[in-house]
Amino acid sequence: MRPVAVPGDVHVAPLTPARWADLEALFGPGGACGGCWCMWWRRTRREFEAAKGDGNRRAFKAVVRAGPPPGLIAYRGGAPAGWCQVTPREVLPGLDRSPLLRRVDDVPVWAISCFFVKADHRGYGLTGALIAAAKAFARDNGAKVLEAYPWDARVRKSPSTIFTGWAATFARHGFRVVARRVSRRPIMRCALDTFAPPEDGGKGTHEGGPAGGALRRPLRGS
Repeated sequence: MRPVAVPGDVHVAPLTPARWADLEALFGPGGACGGCWCMWWRRTRREFEAAKGDGNRRAFKAVVRAGPPPGLIAYRGGAPAGWCQVTPREVLPGLDRSPLLRRVDDVPVWAISCFFVKADHRGYGLTGALIAAAKAFARDNGAKVLEAYPWDARVRKSPSTIFTGWAATFARHGFRVVARRVSRRPIMRCALDTFAPPEDGGKGTHEGGPAGGALRRPLRGS
């Protein structure tokens, strides 16, 4: 299936301290979902519950301040509209505590672990734009393999809030299933050493480069 073009008013940038206010505006007082503030995979369940809300917000703000950027923000029409966390897998110990998402092998990988797209910006290809930008960002920062943990909607109806993405969307961006411990939750990978960044003339932009530098690339995909 040919990827759907991302609208030209969409661009994606790494989350640096200078963009923290944009993330707060995007996530709102609920921290995206249930006071998470993208700390679910970084803490034990007990730690997460104890810090839910402002504690998680302060913890994730400290992650952003310390660097490197822990993910990417998508802007639509200049407004913060979407987010994905993309990091080396080892900084997300919660993945290894999951029986379904524990490591497949010893290959060093980066991970796309979650998404959030604001309700009024859904349906505009932002998840695809974030995946495309995450591939470029991870590769620019030395990753050879990028991993994802989506829901396979063909197998079982998903819950209303899917924060790890859809398997079909990842497949359109070159990800392939490498493990499936239960039918509904594949582990998917994309080899970045064979990934070619989009050519000039695509829709939207990506600001990336090592540790969130100023490299800008056009994006395609949805």
